Amino acid sequence: MTSLAIRSRRIVAPDGIHDGVLCVDGSKIAALYDLGDAGWRSADRVVDATHLVVMPGLVDTHVHINEPGRTDWEGFECATAAAAAGGITTVVDMPLNSTPVSTSADSLTKKLHAAGKKLRVDCGFHGGVVPGNESELLPMARMGVLGFKAFLAPSGLEEFAEVTERDLLKALPLIKQTERTLHVHCELLSGPAPRLLPGTQSYFSYLRSRPESMELEAIELVIKLCRKFRTPIHIVHVSTASALKMIAEARKAGVPISAETCPHYLTFSSADVRPGDTRFKCAPPIRNRRNRDNLWAGLKRGDLDMICSDHSPCPTAMKHSTGGDFYSDWGGITSLQLTLPAVWTEARNRDVDFMQLTNWLSETPARIAGLSGQKGSLAPGNLADIVIWDPESSFTVRESKLQHRHKHTAYAGRKLYGKVVRTFVRGQEVFHNGKLLGDPIGSVMFAPQTDGQALSTHSRKRRNR
Repeated sequence: MTSLAIRSRRIVAPDGIHDGVLCVDGSKIAALYDLGDAGWRSADRVVDATHLVVMPGLVDTHVHINEPGRTDWEGFECATAAAAAGGITTVVDMPLNSTPVSTSADSLTKKLHAAGKKLRVDCGFHGGVVPGNESELLPMARMGVLGFKAFLAPSGLEEFAEVTERDLLKALPLIKQTERTLHVHCELLSGPAPRLLPGTQSYFSYLRSRPESMELEAIELVIKLCRKFRTPIHIVHVSTASALKMIAEARKAGVPISAETCPHYLTFSSADVRPGDTRFKCAPPIRNRRNRDNLWAGLKRGDLDMICSDHSPCPTAMKHSTGGDFYSDWGGITSLQLTLPAVWTEARNRDVDFMQLTNWLSETPARIAGLSGQKGSLAPGNLADIVIWDPESSFTVRESKLQHRHKHTAYAGRKLYGKVVRTFVRGQEVFHNGKLLGDPIGSVMFAPQTDGQALSTHSRKRRNR
């Protein structure tokens, strides 16, 4: 049976770009037919996307949703609405900046309860690794977290403290048992750096306060630990291209290390940031134009595996507390809805094709999250998570059009290419031509228990909701 047939000349299938018809049966991909085949003609519904790109829905494994406790910063309802509007069909929530942070089975239960029936796209969760919570790692894995997250530098929240090498020596053997990946914020503050003073409006002063050496030292440490324990480690938001050779050499030597970068590092350079414009403040920081170009080269070589948003929203007042203070204003880029067009706008001029784009934004993030075989590909049997978008269509980013709770963004006023036209989650259309459709229908994504047996009763019920 075929409940939905999508006709396009640019269907991004696992084996290449096809001119044909993608068929959906209920919640799953059924088959890909040539236009002349009769197999799709009895479909209940046919969508004509002839001149548009049809590709797997994006999988973003680095999103700060902040609920419960800081729902006034973002929240499941508006974050997943923004995801749907951006062609993202799966998000994985970071264990901060919610209150409580997800560093125990009890706090994770509170977050699952908060998600409730608010999800417009599917959502998974990372558990947090902080000093002294080793006894909580296996319980969180049994609850179904898709991965773990740790900081090697202060996170900005006292309740989510950074870990030391000693802490990781305790945590990594346990995480290896769970068959999950540890995602690490790689900056170490041990080296000398110019001090940032309150009231600093100069972006270059902020940039000098977080030099490349901080990132390189941290990446060197996690590669060493990854080599020792063979626990998969994923380096989040790589901002310096100087780290790429180190990462590539470790991977070539068989170290189970992977790495991502973010749309803002691929779009902006330090020259774009005006004094006091803390919408651009993030850690690690946005660096110079040459570094940006080298990150793109690293992506194309395979030194970097994927692209995630690191969507880290906050109330507008926290970005302009005293007219823009790089010392005190919150660090984080609001961008979830804009990932696909932001990346494509740069990629279209860098000889990047739709297969590469799908690999970076859908296929590899799904694999890192343990969701291959369900997400990230239009292979038959996978969930029918689909984005249909127009790579030739451009638009100017207007904050009023964003679904984020707080509309400020570094992309405001920027011309982007790649307009999202339709988004389908598990075969159901959730976004079309600027409008959200229907009620929230997203599900919580759980990983299997560490012993390889069936999910817990609680997890099964939520997964099949």
